[in-house]
Amino acid sequence: MPDLATLQRHIDPLLPGTLGIRLLEAAPERVRAEMTVRPDLCTLGGILHGGAYMAFADTLGAVGTVVNLRPGQMTTTTDSSTKFIAGAKVGTVVTGESVALHRGRRTQVWQTSVFSAEGRLCAVVTQTQLVMEATAAPPSAP
Repeated sequence: MPDLATLQRHIDPLLPGTLGIRLLEAAPERVRAEMTVRPDLCTLGGILHGGAYMAFADTLGAVGTVVNLRPGQMTTTTDSSTKFIAGAKVGTVVTGESVALHRGRRTQVWQTSVFSAEGRLCAVVTQTQLVMEATAAPPSAP
């Protein structure tokens, strides 16, 4: 199982790093992280954009799956459902907690709850991750 620092290094150069996602905990059945609500992640009115919630939650579920992978496996999201409940204001920090609902050989299902700085539930995201055998990367174009 990769340690927290290794997982953070893997996500930092990707979209999760651009969003500023900071992993707090990564275990086989639970992942926690936080993200600062910056102006560039908001809609009009200074409220966190729905796509930012979704990307935040998708990252947590994917990290949870990665923690459970065997050597030579990889994962991708196949389905995601988001319920928006409340907004998070610019300048605050949201916290996400993702828990494993199912950890099978070929699929995993994770449910992520995103909370405002005040502890109010803002969104619930349920996603399915496909577990695949890693393949060689396709050759690059000339």
